[in-house]
Amino acid sequence: MDWQALLLTLKLDLCVCGLLFAIGVPLAFWLAYCSWRAKFLVEAIIALPLVLPPTVLGFYLLLAMGPHSLLGRTYFWAWGHGLPFTFGGLVVASVIYSLPFMVQPISAAFAAVDPKLISASEVLGASGLRTFMRVILPLSVTGLLTGLVLTFAHTLGEFGVVLMVGGNIPGVTRTVSISIYDNVQALDYASAGKTSLVLLVISFAILSVVYGLNRTKPLLWPTRN
Repeated sequence: MDWQALLLTLKLDLCVCGLLFAIGVPLAFWLAYCSWRAKFLVEAIIALPLVLPPTVLGFYLLLAMGPHSLLGRTYFWAWGHGLPFTFGGLVVASVIYSLPFMVQPISAAFAAVDPKLISASEVLGASGLRTFMRVILPLSVTGLLTGLVLTFAHTLGEFGVVLMVGGNIPGVTRTVSISIYDNVQALDYASAGKTSLVLLVISFAILSVVYGLNRTKPLLWPTRN
């Protein structure tokens, strides 16, 4: 069991979930309530990681972080080293790769809030921010938790994108999924089996939490009443 890779993966998970929650909540709110006609283009961009092969996404991210790109030059100027094959590069790639898993459940939860409750809050003189904090956000807790749990689970099992952007550097970019791949390549099936079992148990527990939260308000699989 590669505990170093597991701890690095959990660290990556926490960073990605925190950043995506901060980015995803306002973005999901905009998607839920914006009436801009071209909004579908933004929705398509956000959902692109769902259908794009991880190696393709990883390749373009690697180019975007390279020394000749604006992001790469800016990061090198600020920190003195590049983004590719670093933990910071893994975080950036994972945030982009897991973006739809955070945004879509939260946006669906925001859109499901009864408009009458929002109108009543506005009639009573509450500001937009107060209405969001006191009405929309509490009624969307299930969607928020679903987004966090799905993002955590998705980041936990990332392989193609993190391998393309981070490589396989022990203690720096070697995540648990890459560790399993290395064990299989080395014919160390015992270690690969132990690590895979841990991920299987964690993934099952995460999905159980998601479906348990959505028993009354299904956000993943709609059910007929």
